[in-house]
Amino acid sequence: MTFLPGIGDITAKKLIAYCGSVEAVFKEKKRNLLKIPGIGEVLAEAVTGNQVLYKAEEEMSFIEKHQIITLFYLDDNYPNRLKHCIDSPILLYYKGKAQLNTHKVLSVVGTRNATEYGKQVTHEIIKGLKCDGLLIVSGLAYGIDSAAHRASLEVHVPTVAVLAHGLDTIYPSLHKSLAEKMLSEGGLLTDFPSRTNPDRENFPKRNRIIAGLSDAVVVVEAGARGGALITANIANSYNRDVFAVPGRIKDTFSEGCNNLIKNNIAALIQSADDIKYMLGWKNSLQKNTKIQKELFISLNKDEEIIIQILQTQGDTGIDFLCEKTQLGPTKVSSTLLHLEFEGIIKSLPGKIYRLL
Repeated sequence: MTFLPGIGDITAKKLIAYCGSVEAVFKEKKRNLLKIPGIGEVLAEAVTGNQVLYKAEEEMSFIEKHQIITLFYLDDNYPNRLKHCIDSPILLYYKGKAQLNTHKVLSVVGTRNATEYGKQVTHEIIKGLKCDGLLIVSGLAYGIDSAAHRASLEVHVPTVAVLAHGLDTIYPSLHKSLAEKMLSEGGLLTDFPSRTNPDRENFPKRNRIIAGLSDAVVVVEAGARGGALITANIANSYNRDVFAVPGRIKDTFSEGCNNLIKNNIAALIQSADDIKYMLGWKNSLQKNTKIQKELFISLNKDEEIIIQILQTQGDTGIDFLCEKTQLGPTKVSSTLLHLEFEGIIKSLPGKIYRLL
């Protein structure tokens, strides 16, 4: 979310790309802004006005007072998986200790009206997935979301809640104590500045972040409509894996999951082992240790550089690898192909690469 009315994340990135930096955007003359495709009189006027700078100054005061971490989309610490999504936020506000670029990130979502069975399944899945380098993401809502956060805390897996409002409040308010506990083993993340209310239209925007942050999205229980299905469909559009827990055909809150499976949007899962198998997470820690101790002996310098980036960043796009290695697209592509043939990395949809 930007402070400029009518200018969203995609347009904001376009402005920065044309002008060279955020600072240059606000220093650019109006007549030059009008030459940028998609920037008309109204948007150019919004950029050149001073009101946005006053709002930014107020937000900076709030950020400094509450020790909030800001993540700009061009920064190295910006969530790498999210960075490759076309509509990813240009700026995120974060409080917490969890590493957003850890090796394994899974989003768990579902209905606000979760059954005891759904909560139990959520707990069993997260407990079964527990390992170093795992992060569980959800939305702090009633039902499956809060069950996922609580299960993560119980088994000491870092968990991050993505909020549909600013960090000056918690919604729902009954989850304030849960949110506070998460700060010690996870975190709170949003793209909305302070004094932003949890309005209805903010939740679908929030859901794109839940989908984009993760390697995959798990839907435990969901009705025929709702936020969980929005998240699942967004994840599918991002070429993320989507998993769903099946239910009885007459159960209201199994209808959404069953439809996702029926329409080939989600793969059917029954346990944590199914997720590990489909994502290639089984024995991944042993494989990484083997790479660190043995494989570097037979790798050339370019291959070592790429593997070091994948170890640090997690799933990484080819554009990011080209930028970081400065090797050029042709050299990076051929090196990646060789590493894939050697069984060291895996290519994912969207030209994303993962260390095995």
